[in-house]
Amino acid sequence: MQWISRISKVLAVLILALVFFLALLYRGDISAEEINTKYATPQSHFIEIDGVNVHVRFLGDGEPIFLLHGSFSSLHTWDIWQQELSPYFMTISLDFPGHGLTGPDELKRYTIEDYSHLVMRLAEKLNISKFHLAGNSMGGAVALNIASNRPDKVLSLNLIDASGAPRREVRSLDSIPITNRGGGAWIFKLIENPVFSKILLKCTPKFLFAMNMKEVYGDDSKVSSTVVDRYYELMLREGNRQATMDRMTQGRRSTIDFERLTMPTLILWGAKDTWIPFSQGQQLEKAIPGANLIVFPDAGHVPMEEIPTESVAEYLSFLGVEVRKNYLDPPKQMVYAD
Repeated sequence: MQWISRISKVLAVLILALVFFLALLYRGDISAEEINTKYATPQSHFIEIDGVNVHVRFLGDGEPIFLLHGSFSSLHTWDIWQQELSPYFMTISLDFPGHGLTGPDELKRYTIEDYSHLVMRLAEKLNISKFHLAGNSMGGAVALNIASNRPDKVLSLNLIDASGAPRREVRSLDSIPITNRGGGAWIFKLIENPVFSKILLKCTPKFLFAMNMKEVYGDDSKVSSTVVDRYYELMLREGNRQATMDRMTQGRRSTIDFERLTMPTLILWGAKDTWIPFSQGQQLEKAIPGANLIVFPDAGHVPMEEIPTESVAEYLSFLGVEVRKNYLDPPKQMVYAD
């Protein structure tokens, strides 16, 4: 029976070590007031949409562009794009519910359809009848949903490493069709695990966010501590972790009628994207009539963060703004307005 006693002692030590380790990783929520003080800007506004105070940032004048961020992200992902676009357009970025400074939605409306409805309600509240759409990752799926349901509202569409490509069937050896959407990240699988998700609600290690950021950048040397801190602290905003768990258990797919996407469409893709592979960008190009696909060889999943100047120059050119090599020359601009 001596061996049973030894095993029990070893197990007890391991359990105590695990408890101690989790205690070290414990992170409490950051209050909304504290996080707003740090990350809100003079251009920040909180607009009530169907019971949710949505964090929205406006910059510039002209035709409106809605900038839609991806999963785990926030409107800060568009910082440099907003600066570069604002001399020519009115840029509107927002934190989706469960993200950034917006925080959770009591009704847990976190699906692609919910986010699409929120953008349309925001446009209605701002009295904007037509607009450009640019979306990254999950935000790209939201943009696709809006453009499919209300093509009359969308002046142009910009998809940046977007989810939402048409499903493609691959036949296995026994001729049973299986769905292959490509892409995916370990962080999603971790959160979807019921055991790990409960642990991550309170024990959220910062090194996971650093690993995550290095995964989404093509050149991980560009991942700064400031960026990691921002992603990490915004996730710790009170309610955001629970909202993320709730969102990951909801359906994320939406039905897109690609034949309705007749507006000018630009697809930007980082060739080193390990979350949503380049093949998905090619699928989108084939599915959307007249779409133009531009690939950045050294970028990853978030080109607007990793290579903001190069990527926004392509978008400006698509929108009809001539990017000046000689800054003494006046800019030239054409628009897609009716």
